[in-house]
Amino acid sequence: MSSELAVLCLLLLHTGAHGFAILPGKSQSHLEITEGAILKVVVQVCRDLAQAEGTDFTFPSQPYTTEAVAVACNAKKSSRSFLLAVTSVILRNVRVDLRHALNGSFHFDDEMFVQGRRIIAEGVQAVKASNKQENFEAAREKLGEILHPLQDFYSHSNWVELGKKFPNSNLIRPDTSIGNLADISRATCRNCDGDDCTNNILEDVIAQGILTSGYFGIVPRVSTKPDGKCSHGGGVDQTSTIEPKGGINKDTFDSNHGHLHTAAANMAVAATGQLLDDVRAAAGDRAFLQMLGISKGSSKALCFVIDTTKSMSDDIEAVKKVTSSIINSEVGTENEPSTYILVPFSDPEFGPLTKTTDPQVFKNAINSLSVTGGGDDAEMSLSGLKLALTAAPLNSEIFLFTDAPAKDKHLKSAVIALIERTQTVVNFMITDSTVTNRRILRDKTRRRRAIASSDAQVYRDLAQASGGLAIEVTKTELPVATSLITESTSSSLVTLLQAARNPGKTDNFFFRVDGSVTNPRVYITGRSVTFTLISPEGKSQQSSDPTVSLITSSQSVGNFRTLRIKTEVGKWEIRMVSTNPYTLKVIGQSSVDFLFDFVEASQGPFTGYDTLDTRPRAGVNGTLLVTLTGTDSVKLTEVALVESSGSKEVKGVVESQGSDNFLVRVDQMPSEEFVVRVRGQDGSSSSGIFQRQTPTNFRASNVTITADSNPILVPGTLFSVPFSVTSGGTGGNFTIRATNNQQRFNSVSPTSLILVSGNSTDSTVNITAPLNTPSGTDFTMTIEAEAPGGADTNYVMLRFSVLNTVTDFTKPVCQLLSLQSRCVGACNSSTWDLSVQVTDGDDGVGVERVTLKQGNGSMNASLAAGNANTMLVSYRASCCSPDMELLAVDRVGNVGLCFYSLTGNSPVALSSSTKVTQSVFLFLSMVVLGLHVTTVGGNSLIPGNL
Repeated sequence: MSSELAVLCLLLLHTGAHGFAILPGKSQSHLEITEGAILKVVVQVCRDLAQAEGTDFTFPSQPYTTEAVAVACNAKKSSRSFLLAVTSVILRNVRVDLRHALNGSFHFDDEMFVQGRRIIAEGVQAVKASNKQENFEAAREKLGEILHPLQDFYSHSNWVELGKKFPNSNLIRPDTSIGNLADISRATCRNCDGDDCTNNILEDVIAQGILTSGYFGIVPRVSTKPDGKCSHGGGVDQTSTIEPKGGINKDTFDSNHGHLHTAAANMAVAATGQLLDDVRAAAGDRAFLQMLGISKGSSKALCFVIDTTKSMSDDIEAVKKVTSSIINSEVGTENEPSTYILVPFSDPEFGPLTKTTDPQVFKNAINSLSVTGGGDDAEMSLSGLKLALTAAPLNSEIFLFTDAPAKDKHLKSAVIALIERTQTVVNFMITDSTVTNRRILRDKTRRRRAIASSDAQVYRDLAQASGGLAIEVTKTELPVATSLITESTSSSLVTLLQAARNPGKTDNFFFRVDGSVTNPRVYITGRSVTFTLISPEGKSQQSSDPTVSLITSSQSVGNFRTLRIKTEVGKWEIRMVSTNPYTLKVIGQSSVDFLFDFVEASQGPFTGYDTLDTRPRAGVNGTLLVTLTGTDSVKLTEVALVESSGSKEVKGVVESQGSDNFLVRVDQMPSEEFVVRVRGQDGSSSSGIFQRQTPTNFRASNVTITADSNPILVPGTLFSVPFSVTSGGTGGNFTIRATNNQQRFNSVSPTSLILVSGNSTDSTVNITAPLNTPSGTDFTMTIEAEAPGGADTNYVMLRFSVLNTVTDFTKPVCQLLSLQSRCVGACNSSTWDLSVQVTDGDDGVGVERVTLKQGNGSMNASLAAGNANTMLVSYRASCCSPDMELLAVDRVGNVGLCFYSLTGNSPVALSSSTKVTQSVFLFLSMVVLGLHVTTVGGNSLIPGNL
């Protein structure tokens, strides 16, 4: 397992894990199986794309790592987002053992084959639907969840004992037979011979190919199983002491059937690859890579939230210009945004959301914005921002443009919750606040409306919470301020320092520039702020002094000042002087950064750590998982939680877990808002020290809120989300707010709950999605609990997949219409033509696309006239390229492959029963043998579908 993901093993520090082992060692684990499969399929996808584009591809050295694979894919700037995506999948996989330990459906225990297959097959449909809507975060979360039972099938069932050599491909198809399932009354096992369970499965079960799995229970004297059934086995399984005693799991080499652990793990690797291949085929190669965080450009999103009321026409023109500038200059380069997001808002409307990977679609959406309405001053700005936060990738940067106060201030806490969970930076471009209007009035120019200082404070608070900027300028100054947007498109931006003082005061701040940092910049917001900058060599420059060369360039507009400073390695100091509120932010470009999560001890039957979906508990000890990225030369030496508006800090105890992974324990979580700062030794720099900081501000809470539900929502069906709130502080009447990102969904929830200190209270949110909601729609819900008087707040954020009931499980099929071969003489001077009809059957939902999977010829595909279920395909190739393969996908993601090969002057088509495309994942001693070709007449032609 690669080192940068080894830290995730800490999530389950226990023995007797319910599934493949967790800790790395001689046994294969869920982590290794999942990570290895993802890395291998991504390598294969990138290799295929390189071949299709006629570019070179160099395989990364073994063992694969996320960074090496990203480099091989010519997407070095995607290394961090790729790591985040793989981590997300793995965490959701591992979480199954923590959240669903005793639900046999998630582990194929208790012979729950139908239920387990339903979880996998329904999940595959949800992943495909989410990818189709470009909701990649939802796709990743569901992918990780379904990979766990898929992998457990081979460890917990007797599939391997039955002598099977290939994965059970029917686990991802709900319309097929899983196998010859054991009846509930059918005995399947005998007692083990002492500790030897090698032959405890009954001979007739093996001979007849009957599929069974072990029963599992952890409660003494309560756990039971039907007579004659196999048990899971292991120290925590209480059914293994009931006759027939023993077990059949192959989770580790020390398990009852540990002698088959390698075979089961290899089968799980192959099955994981098979599922990923199916998802890839349905999504297409580029979308599949985007689901896993790999993009051709910067991997960052360009996200605008724009007020479209009448007074914003000048602002919108400025946005159009900066959009055109970015797209024209960055498309095709390593700084090209991976995703484009636009959310307009006015009053009372906000949206619709435009989310696309196509820069021209985004440019057209921006250019089509028109100004309307704006009867009163306030607008739905926070509703628009909230919608953007739920759609943007993790670690994004959002720009909100407005000249009006927020009409929906009640959403402020929900927006902060989303900022914390997504670690997204939000910058506000505010025109015509009362501050800027004072200058306008002095210039004898009058404005119709202005944002009062108290209203602008809402935007300032949100900017500070996210690590963004609240830039207040006049409309004529806005085009200059938008230069910040161009600077933010680089995916390698890191935060060296961030601080805020409100009220303002004189203070000294320190930051370090290490050898990996280039283009360091200082951003300051505030009025009447002066400063002195001191370099590592002791040279100083005051804000009013243009003669010293520490500041290479400076620009001021409105309340915003940006400085480009000399790149000098070492410890810098900046002394800020002002009695007005101000913010200070120092950034640079570097590949060296860090990722982290708050974690807590699992409350389930197995001890271990689980990532938090809420704020950590205040006033008690806490734990963080920290991973350094982009370097092999840095050693983490310090992690501190630093008060955002002061100088207090709480340092944690850092425990190295090998390479760039660390577990950090904090004695007491701060009660104030804080940021996470890391420091370490940089072996590649003469200064020897590096420093990074989260832009996002975090809070701890004495309120605990938990929620869990089926993550798939069916339109038209009542969907319930049970939740529980506990107060570690004072009790009383707690305000409850349940909000979501879908305006059309009907939601019913309590507005308050009475809590007793130390006790929990349960309730439910009920949701119904309209029947016409498309599959793959991203649905994000935030449930907040606010203590009496607003003194404390916590939240839980849940993401659900919307999936309409699928009844079409049939793959598209091909029918040969015509073939013309002119292959005579030299192959490079002659061609052959093929005409194929691709259909989805009479009851199918229709063919969505047909692409060329293999072949060097030219292909054209179009819908048949008057028949949405049929596509006509024509293909022409050189006789030097006798093989071609079509990939056909219908509208619900069913995938069909049609292979044709020209043998001499005769084409041969292989059917799904006779042609097997060997996956990169079947490298584990799985060799495809004995392709069978049937001929008809003298033409040797059988049209086939795979």
